Amino acid sequence: MNFNRPLKVEPTPEVDRERDPAPVRHGRSRRWIGRTAGVALGLIGAVALASGAWSHYAQYRQTMATAEQRRDLVPGVRVATVEPSDGIDVVNLPATTSAFASANIFARASGYIAKREVDIGDHVKEGQLLAEIVAPELDHQIAQAEATLGQLRSALQQAQANRELAKVTWDRDKPLVEKGWLTAQQGTIDSQTLKAQEAAVSVAQANVVAEEAQVQVLHQQKIYQHVVAPFDGVITQRNVDVGSLLQADATSGTFMFTIMQSNVIRTQVFVPQDAAFGVRAGIDAIVHVPELPDRTFPGKVTRIADALQPGSRTLLTEIDIPNPDGALTPGIYCTIELRIPRKTPSFKVSADAIIFNQGGLQVAVVENGVVHLHKVNVVRDLGQQVEINSGVKAGDRVILNPSVDLADGNRVTLRTQAVS
Repeated sequence: MNFNRPLKVEPTPEVDRERDPAPVRHGRSRRWIGRTAGVALGLIGAVALASGAWSHYAQYRQTMATAEQRRDLVPGVRVATVEPSDGIDVVNLPATTSAFASANIFARASGYIAKREVDIGDHVKEGQLLAEIVAPELDHQIAQAEATLGQLRSALQQAQANRELAKVTWDRDKPLVEKGWLTAQQGTIDSQTLKAQEAAVSVAQANVVAEEAQVQVLHQQKIYQHVVAPFDGVITQRNVDVGSLLQADATSGTFMFTIMQSNVIRTQVFVPQDAAFGVRAGIDAIVHVPELPDRTFPGKVTRIADALQPGSRTLLTEIDIPNPDGALTPGIYCTIELRIPRKTPSFKVSADAIIFNQGGLQVAVVENGVVHLHKVNVVRDLGQQVEINSGVKAGDRVILNPSVDLADGNRVTLRTQAVS
């Protein structure tokens, strides 16, 4: 081997020279892209973090501003003025009409109906004949009683004559007995005979009086054969007809007619205790009938009970209503409007002002822009208004539709002027 022989260096192909620097350039590009992406992601994260921090800070500022605004806010409210209630308390109560007077007509004489002059619905006058009863045996009893009375009167006359004879005899014999011209025994006989005749006269007089009373009884029964109306009214029930047999008895007599006086209608109502203390005779009352909506019937309280019903705590009150045209009839359902003078003062407040919570019934009264919660006692609910008798006074201004978070001592402003 010849080491001194120069080595032959072959030239590197052109292709290899061009490909040799390519891997270096590609590595540098990747590193540059990675750095750029990292920087971009960092910037994005920083921006997002800054944005979140700013949003949180803005929210915090808004919350603090809202809290401060709410703390310093003086809300505007609507108020209503408390007014005293009327001096007349109008009370509406249910009632039923009834006749001013009602009578059941019973037979007081036994016999048969010969005539019946009236029927159901007939209007009659006082003393008008309703029915006629015939009883021939009663006429015989009257004749017999009158004959007996004549006998007793004759017996009385005989007793009186005997008494006069005994008196004359005693008056004649008495001086003779005193002088001894007649025996004492004869004097005793004469005096006792006079006393006996006087007693006989008294007995005869008593018999006459008794028989006269019996005759009067029979004549009264004769009068009872004509059944008449006891007062002006209308026949509402009829239970007999011509030919009906009637029995006159105090407990089981025949029920003939029912008559009611309807020119004055009477009603009874039970007034509750809260209004009963103002009820007295003479106060006005108005009757309303649902079937007659365009007409009212004025009346007056005529009678009241002096004691309340223990069970219902109500006062029985009677009202008389004039009914000259007969528009009202007994048994109608109606409502009574009583105008009762108020005994205890009360105040009207809008129902929108009532607060009902754990503190009970309250109203929010505004005084010099400051809220004061007052407990009240509601005595009547009138719908849009309520009546209360404690907790407020006339002229107080109460908040309408108060908020749930309204508290005693809050400051408020009046949104509008006070309204009633």
